[in-house]
Amino acid sequence: MLQYYCPSLTEYNRLTTKEVKIGDLLLGNGHPICIQTMTTTNTMDTAATVAQTIRCIEAGAELVRITAPSKNEAENLLNIKNLLRAKGYTTPLVADIHFTPNAAEIAARIVEKVRVNPGNYIDKKKFDFIEYTDAAYTEEVDRIRARFTPLVKICKEYGTAMRIGTNHGSLSDRIMSRYGDSPIGMVESALEFLRIARGENYHQIVLSMKSSNPLVMVQAYRLLVQKMDEEFGECYPLHLGVTEAGDGEDGRIKSAIGIGSLLEDGIGDTIRVSLTEDPEFEIPVCKDIVARYAGRTSAIITATEKIQLPYDPFNYKRRESNPVDNIGGHHVPVVIAHLGKNEIITVKDLESVGYSYDERTDKWNISDSAADYLYTGSKTINFALPGTLKVLCDYLAWVKIKDKRKYYPVLSAKEYMSIIGSVDETFFVYVDANRTKEEQQLFIDKCKGHENTVLCIESTHKEVLQCMRWFVSELTKQGIKFPIVLVSRSTQPTVDEQLIDIATNTGALLLDGFGDGLVLINTPLEDIKMHGRTYLPMQNNQQFLNNTAFSILQATRTRISKTEYISCPSCGRTLFDLQETTAKIRAATHHLKGVKIAIMGCIVNGPGEMADADFGYVGSGPGKITLYQGKEVVKRNVPSEIAVDELIQLLKDSEVWVEKPL
Repeated sequence: MLQYYCPSLTEYNRLTTKEVKIGDLLLGNGHPICIQTMTTTNTMDTAATVAQTIRCIEAGAELVRITAPSKNEAENLLNIKNLLRAKGYTTPLVADIHFTPNAAEIAARIVEKVRVNPGNYIDKKKFDFIEYTDAAYTEEVDRIRARFTPLVKICKEYGTAMRIGTNHGSLSDRIMSRYGDSPIGMVESALEFLRIARGENYHQIVLSMKSSNPLVMVQAYRLLVQKMDEEFGECYPLHLGVTEAGDGEDGRIKSAIGIGSLLEDGIGDTIRVSLTEDPEFEIPVCKDIVARYAGRTSAIITATEKIQLPYDPFNYKRRESNPVDNIGGHHVPVVIAHLGKNEIITVKDLESVGYSYDERTDKWNISDSAADYLYTGSKTINFALPGTLKVLCDYLAWVKIKDKRKYYPVLSAKEYMSIIGSVDETFFVYVDANRTKEEQQLFIDKCKGHENTVLCIESTHKEVLQCMRWFVSELTKQGIKFPIVLVSRSTQPTVDEQLIDIATNTGALLLDGFGDGLVLINTPLEDIKMHGRTYLPMQNNQQFLNNTAFSILQATRTRISKTEYISCPSCGRTLFDLQETTAKIRAATHHLKGVKIAIMGCIVNGPGEMADADFGYVGSGPGKITLYQGKEVVKRNVPSEIAVDELIQLLKDSEVWVEKPL
């Protein structure tokens, strides 16, 4: 029996799914989580596609997907497959299909798996709202059945597996009209196709619920598992991915939050990290994510009875908390920079967390990604602080400070419990969530009645997410409304592993509405080099953590501090150099706080896949770009040489443009 949407909310336990055979690869039913990617070459260029596929396989891909937008590409999959097999590569191939059932039916006879998108395989998307009667809706489903069944029969005959892959941005007008732009609409879109396949006694099926928004993605997968369990009494294997995640740190953080949140609950049998980079560079990130679960076994945190959640895991609502200063309540989550390891704290140290001092004007420049608080440990600061920046320090250091207006004390749980009730002050209290029920209840009982407290919660349990979720749930159920700052500490040996570790452990909780702030701590690396940016030890290690904190909040949509890019990972359909164009657009627009810009390689990843973007830059033909505002076309067939300038002009005309700060 599932606990809402997974086997257990208090211990790690893989969701049992049906076994699917893809060539020689077995997926689901407890088999190891499989890694995959997608080629970016022109499918008609056999040599280039084979060469890139080999690079992906040698990097560690266990499945490789290749686009087949028409019958010609579908037929050429045979040449690609034969050449790979002749070179000794037996990795299963997946044909990626949009709009063209005929191409899918050809590909299903050649490769080991086909991917169809129920939003555009038969249905069309014109952004029309249509009022359907139940009879008319049933008639539409019957039409889909007649068109989809031939592919199901071919797959069954040839032993070909299938992925029914719903994308949030490409829901059909029919689904949108009945269910809206929602996770349940995504689920129903896939279930319609799944029911047809089950009616033909065909079960070699994998499902996916992708979105560029990790919150939508996670809710959709949870709902899908719940609905399959309720309707069929069994679940099919799940392919996880955040679509159009982007590049660099942001793409990795988004993917870690979306994919990691589900893997932590035992959901997911195969993953792809969709980055706007060459596909072989996706594989190491996939490996780092999957490595977290290799050999992981159940580790009981509390009794295994079904936990009663004080929140709805299918609908986001931020946990209610009483504001303390600017933390909690309706305030956006804060970022607390941990400078406790610094021997002394200087004006220069604040540059790494968003504050730069101009000695000539005697003024501070404060960036949009400036930390809200500093934690200084046993040290105090001997210079005037900028703006609203405030300091947290250990209780014994705080007691000695004469002017406490910008200082707050940090206490251990033991210190807090010993003095609470005798001092009416604002306290920040560090709590390890790894407690027995008795210890937890004693702490909760002591908390009741004291208002001005912020809890900084970490877990030393090896199942960090489950332990933190359990502890915060108990606080919430018992009416403790203190703001909660999530403390995440990583000792992983590489930057990517630290990024994934921190993003998963905090992002998953933020998606459930838990968290009024972040403190990130790591083991500083000798030299942090990452995706075009270099961080040097200590001072710039703090810059890395500060940037990561704001990127996590942005990815979970809990605090917007910068421009957001929804960028597809490129494939054989792409009509321009996506990586170069993304870099050019980012360089021109990165200062537009809160603006969401989609950069899509072709019409398949066009107005639909852009989901909730404010503006879109979409390939519409060789050397031609179409510009969108929302889902409306503003300019068609713009030459790519001037398209970035035209996008900037569109931003100006729409009055969202501001000049870059000097």
